[in-house]
Amino acid sequence: MAFFAASVDSLVENKKFADVLGVDYPLLSDPERRAARVYGVAKDDKSPAIRWTFYIGVDGKVLDIDRQVTPSTHGRDVAAKLAELGVKRRSARR
Repeated sequence: MAFFAASVDSLVENKKFADVLGVDYPLLSDPERRAARVYGVAKDDKSPAIRWTFYIGVDGKVLDIDRQVTPSTHGRDVAAKLAELGVKRRSARR
């Protein structure tokens, strides 16, 4: 299993964000919004990207899309969806 976050923010902005939060997974930067447009979360170069979560299987197929992301509950929501999809829990951080 692999997971990551993607953002239309620059690499420098994502690095600051990751450092402040102590993120232990990759944050991908898409400042030109190429991937964001393909996934339908960026309509133009000025508007904020829509915050959606995509669950993609090892075969590359999209298994589910959460279009109702709530930052305050998102961690729990992701854990519940992964369990529903049969993904084993990862051991606790050390």
